Parts: sequence; C-alpha cells; structure tokens
Amino acid sequence: MHLLAIGGSNSRSSINRNLALFTAKLFTDADVETLDISDLQIPLFSVDAEKEEGMPEAVLQVVNQLDRADFIVLSLAENNNSFNAGFKNLYDWISRIKDRKVFSGKPMLLMAASPGPGGGMIVLEHAKNIFPRAGADIKATFSLPAYYQNFDNEKGVTNSGLLQQLKQIVKDIEGA
Repeated sequence: MHLLAIGGSNSRSSINRNLALFTAKLFTDADVETLDISDLQIPLFSVDAEKEEGMPEAVLQVVNQLDRADFIVLSLAENNNSFNAGFKNLYDWISRIKDRKVFSGKPMLLMAASPGPGGGMIVLEHAKNIFPRAGADIKATFSLPAYYQNFDNEKGVTNSGLLQQLKQIVKDIEGA
C-alpha cells in the first residue's frame, strides 16, 4: 500500500507532521511518502492569482502525490479554531482543478494534535463535516491532546492509552 502522510500545517516544526509520520509507520507493509506543506512555495489563493498566473506547479505536484496514494494519513493543525492557513491555501488551490474533488475518493485516517487539552477537536470536527464533500473517505479519526506531554519525537505517542487507541485504529483499518 502506498501511504501519503500529511501534516496539515506550514510550520517547519509541525507537531501534526510528527504525528502523521509516526502513525504512517504503524501500518504494516506500507510504502510511506510524506507531504511537507512548509516546503511548498504557493501564492495565496485568489481568483485573480489563478486567472493571472494559472495553477502553481507545486499544487500539481501535490495532486500527483494524492493520486499515487492508496491511503492518506492527515493530521491537522488547529489555528484559532480552524485550519492552518498553509493547509487551507493548498486545499483551496486543489479544489479549483476542474472536475476534481480534493481527495478523489481516497481512504483517510483523519487526525489532529495540539499542545492543549482539546487535541484539535474543533478542526477535526470541521474537517469531518466538509472533507467527505471534497472526496475524502474518512475511515477513522484520532485526536492527540497535550502533545508535549503525550508525544516524544524519538518514541512517538507515549501515553499508553492513546497509543493503544491509535494502534487499534490502524489495526481496524488494515483489517477492513
């Protein structure tokens, strides 16, 4: 299975990228590719920019990554109760490709992590409501609250209950 791991943030030190990569490695026999939004040079979406400059090449490269993927692991950052601006900008550009739904029917594990106790639940709920209309086949969701207390960059999820929950989600997805 070709798996695309995406941290839904344009931060170079994205905690959500860390969670997505850790989770992707829990899948057995998965060929993991990553999408680092902080590496993308994409202008701020507007119909004027689209009309004047056309579709940015970086967006087309991301579309190719999405098309190659058999499965998407996406962990969203929550900024002010909504999507991270870098992720939303990419999403907006992709949505403009004629006859394309952003996620093209791909199965997805949708997650969020945050430093606070909410675990990105607001953005997670928002995404659960709109991503299916954008072609996401959401198989499961997972929230990681208090990231710095529950995640170690070397070990991954350190809270045994949350780790067990995440492993069970992966196991259920693989068994489906």
